Amino acid sequence: MACGVGRCLSVPLMVINFIFYFIAACIAGWALNRLIDGSNIGNSATRYFVPLALIASMVGLASVFSGTHHVRVFRNDSLSAAHATALIAWLLTLLAMGLGAKEIHMGGPRTKRLKVLEALMIILSLFELLYLLTLHAGICGSRYGPTNGNTATGTGVGGAKGANYGTPAATAV
Repeated sequence: MACGVGRCLSVPLMVINFIFYFIAACIAGWALNRLIDGSNIGNSATRYFVPLALIASMVGLASVFSGTHHVRVFRNDSLSAAHATALIAWLLTLLAMGLGAKEIHMGGPRTKRLKVLEALMIILSLFELLYLLTLHAGICGSRYGPTNGNTATGTGVGGAKGANYGTPAATAV
């Protein structure tokens, strides 16, 4: 299984997510710095949107790093860690997207960077969902992702041999 659904679709999505989350983290860091300095860069929803966008971006980057580890080792334990991190990142991105939509709805003066951050959170909610679905394809079964054991070689979890290998314990005694 050199290139199953999980690997072939996850890698491009991880690259896209990494680039978008990195840009969103940089813009959110800039906006948070401006908010701390007391500059008025947006409306009243900005002070709630910017920290949540920064947190969502950092957790999104963590999901990309966890996914990279999973693609490298491609085992069940790394799959569950990557899936859990991606789920948390998607939910936080959805929260940031909701606040970004509220900020757009409220209107008022907003900087171009803040508008880009709002758009990135909306776009990232879709790409993180697609990435989460490709990871979920690995959970569905052996056809799409890793399994607990390789039935062709008789090895199970941790390299243990199958039931038909060697002398049974009762006859060895």
